[in-house]
Amino acid sequence: MRTAAIYGCAGHVLTEAERAFFAEQRPWGFILFRRNIDTPDQVRALTAALRAAVDDPKTPILVDQEGGRVQRLGPPHWAKYPPADAYLKATNDPLAARELVRLGARLMAHDLKAVGIDIDCAPVLDVPTPGAHDIIGDRAYARDPALVAQLGRAAAEGLLAGGVLPVIKHMPGHGRAFGDTHKELPTVHADLATLDAWDFAPFKALSDMPIGMTAHIVFTAIDAKRPATQSKKAIRLIRETLGFKGLLLSDDLVMNALSGTLTERAAKSLKAGCDLVIHWNGDMDQMRQVAAGVGKLKGGAARRAAAALARIVHTPEPLDPVEARDRLDAMLAGRLDAARGPDVAEAQA
Repeated sequence: MRTAAIYGCAGHVLTEAERAFFAEQRPWGFILFRRNIDTPDQVRALTAALRAAVDDPKTPILVDQEGGRVQRLGPPHWAKYPPADAYLKATNDPLAARELVRLGARLMAHDLKAVGIDIDCAPVLDVPTPGAHDIIGDRAYARDPALVAQLGRAAAEGLLAGGVLPVIKHMPGHGRAFGDTHKELPTVHADLATLDAWDFAPFKALSDMPIGMTAHIVFTAIDAKRPATQSKKAIRLIRETLGFKGLLLSDDLVMNALSGTLTERAAKSLKAGCDLVIHWNGDMDQMRQVAAGVGKLKGGAARRAAAALARIVHTPEPLDPVEARDRLDAMLAGRLDAARGPDVAEAQA
């Protein structure tokens, strides 16, 4: 039986201490960051080593690959992807932007699958409000809930078609926060009707997605005392009001929005209703603290985890990555006619 945690590792290769810890703890999955990324061969070797450490070739491996500021695999070995808001800016046409977003996500899935990564912590479904902290900023697809939902679904579909599971984040919404949860605990004072019409809307629209991630934010209209990650009331709202039945991950436990020891942070998040907790930085002492607050993955959480992994497409949609990349670049440059081909251009003339 696996434990209800996702851990990182310190570098490009596993240490013996990491191998022993992972073999003992048997976490549900692993997450990679830029410190773990060098070359494609190195990443493939690392993902294989992580799976070997828990003696399970199907162990999930995650990464944050959104594009823009949040891209763990990048040049010179992988293409650079634009931030989420670049797609709509390139076209000013929601339908064309949807095509762009899906194509970009399909290419990302191709990159990730090739090195053994099968879950991408994207798309961001947060909808920024005026004056909000720019920690979301250009990571948002648009400044309108309906457009965010439309483009977020395109991203999720592109990832799924390439055999990579999407993670919708940050539930129930991070776009209204006036602080960076990496540094502090933001509090949102909007009423439920306002939140429902704006912040919750994209998550409701994509409630069928396999995996979601919580926000370390206090919503006074939901629970004035606890951040959503550690609030039973907020998790109940995610399940009932937003209608999300998938696997629910905490955001990273190390972020300063959370208080208490790492053992307490892990235990509170799981007790509130998160299915799994994430500890990202690979610090061995910290991982041991997290492990003390984490139990076995069982019951509904285990069933949701299995259901999520069952959504992985093992024969990805066909893709010519060179042609697709050329088409994406052309479309992002605004050359939609050139990207769509001469027949389309002639028909639109």
